[in-house]
Amino acid sequence: MAHRLFEGKEHAEAYLRFRVSPSDHLIQQVVDFVEKKVRLSTWKGRPFDLALDVGCGSGQGSTLLAKHFASVVATDISPAQIEMAVAHASMPNVTYKLSTAEELPLAAGSVDLVTAMSAFHWFDRPRFLQEAHRVLKPHGCLALLNYTLDMELSHEGCPSDTLNAICEEFYAALRPHFSPHLRTTSKPLYKESYEAIPYPHKEWHDERVRRTVPLSGFIGMVETFSNYRALLKKDPKTARRLSSITTHKLMTAMKVTSPETEVVVNLKYFYVLACKPAED
Repeated sequence: MAHRLFEGKEHAEAYLRFRVSPSDHLIQQVVDFVEKKVRLSTWKGRPFDLALDVGCGSGQGSTLLAKHFASVVATDISPAQIEMAVAHASMPNVTYKLSTAEELPLAAGSVDLVTAMSAFHWFDRPRFLQEAHRVLKPHGCLALLNYTLDMELSHEGCPSDTLNAICEEFYAALRPHFSPHLRTTSKPLYKESYEAIPYPHKEWHDERVRRTVPLSGFIGMVETFSNYRALLKKDPKTARRLSSITTHKLMTAMKVTSPETEVVVNLKYFYVLACKPAED
């Protein structure tokens, strides 16, 4: 079954403000995979015709795809997320649509690339994979991307071990509030789906992505995660106190007085790339 989260306006605003998108390099890896498969088909080269970004949220990943495709359709189940994406759209070749992941609003055999960026684990995965197969062209590609929640921090002049011990305390306090659907990480769900995808051409990748953000941005990103939101819903006072204490501990360790001080966030990405065969 599909799991519906991240749908309120306030949460959509936080998504837009704090969630990080995949790096340009990671998106390039996806596009290079598509280009390799083009050689097996009669497609023209770049820009490719159509990408479909499913579970697009506030549209950060969709915007990155728009640099490589003539058009991008970006879908999400949340009206608030789609409204936020449309309000802040920066690429004219991206169209945002309200849609479930299990009933995609595109014709069979029409799409060059289907992506799901930090969203696939919330879908009804077998039904979504069937729909992705339906809309993909022969030799069309599927990309499922996500990152683990145990992010690491670094800051010049401060031992990383010290910062990450504080982060681990933050993560440990949130672990009891993980969705039972995810357990403590979504990675096994992706591994299971990778093994189950029947396409002969498929790849599994792990990659680290480093982003420089204000310390407040790192805390804000953690606050968008489902386990923090579950705690916030259950006990708002405890959730906000946890964020405040963590911020204070990190600032003390870094010997800084402003939560706008920049830190480097190291995210552990993993992703699946697969290519639909020419014939079913």
